[in-house]
Amino acid sequence: MTAAGADLARLGVGLAAVGRPAYINTGSAAALPSDRSVPALRAQTAAVLDAAWAAGLRWVDVARSYGRAEEFLHDWLGTGEHPGLTVSSKWGYAYVGGWRRDAAVHEAKEHSLARFTAQLDETRALLAVDAYLVHSLTPDSPLLTDSPLQHALGELRDTGVRVGFSTSGPHQAETVERGLALAVDGVRLFDVVQSTWNAWEQSAGPALAAAHEDGVHVVVKEALANGRLVAELGDAAALAAVLAQPWADTVLLGAAGPEQLRSNLRCLDVTAPDVSGTAVDPGTYWSQRSELAWV
Repeated sequence: MTAAGADLARLGVGLAAVGRPAYINTGSAAALPSDRSVPALRAQTAAVLDAAWAAGLRWVDVARSYGRAEEFLHDWLGTGEHPGLTVSSKWGYAYVGGWRRDAAVHEAKEHSLARFTAQLDETRALLAVDAYLVHSLTPDSPLLTDSPLQHALGELRDTGVRVGFSTSGPHQAETVERGLALAVDGVRLFDVVQSTWNAWEQSAGPALAAAHEDGVHVVVKEALANGRLVAELGDAAALAAVLAQPWADTVLLGAAGPEQLRSNLRCLDVTAPDVSGTAVDPGTYWSQRSELAWV
């Protein structure tokens, strides 16, 4: 396998931008249909998935809070055979936007046993997932001390589903370390971690490198800083910088349309830029991210 082929095998596609009528990715509006109806976004999701599959991407990431992304993925999977595809989803947030772009609140977070049980049933009604992740674990999450919830996750792990967590916020490194220290019945609970890492937000890098070295599958999300790095570096160079991290096992592309995805894939053909001096303070990064508008 060529170097480009090896990197292609490390790319996946996330459906956060196409499973609901609004998201915080800058630059995605032009790639989306002006009609944000359910049928229009179902077709848009299928077009993105078709392009990703044709390009050779074999990892798709969704979440219960991505509007109807699980449903759209279910529909697309029914259109043909997709051998070798890995499907990951996440629980913990619920979509509450009512399919409105101007909703006051789009997601509601709850890390509880009741939420896990309910959302696992909802996911299983649509998908056979390979990995199921806690959505946006943070150091203050009750999951970290909730033994019944941890044991329920351990039961899912014991069925063969890879159990993991995603992280967000300025304390990602601490969250990675604490989450990966959890064990149920003497076995590490989580073996997949999905974190934000990009040219501006590099704080989790050492913790993710240690996780990778310990056999945890590391997934990188928001490699383009929700689209903001496109103007700064260009999408291909920004993604190449992430692929240059040897601990990044899967790097998610969050394209809102097929052309955007094909542009992202140019990361396989460019030289990774030096981003050793581009990181900003994590608190500043996440504060600015929280101010992004849902469009």
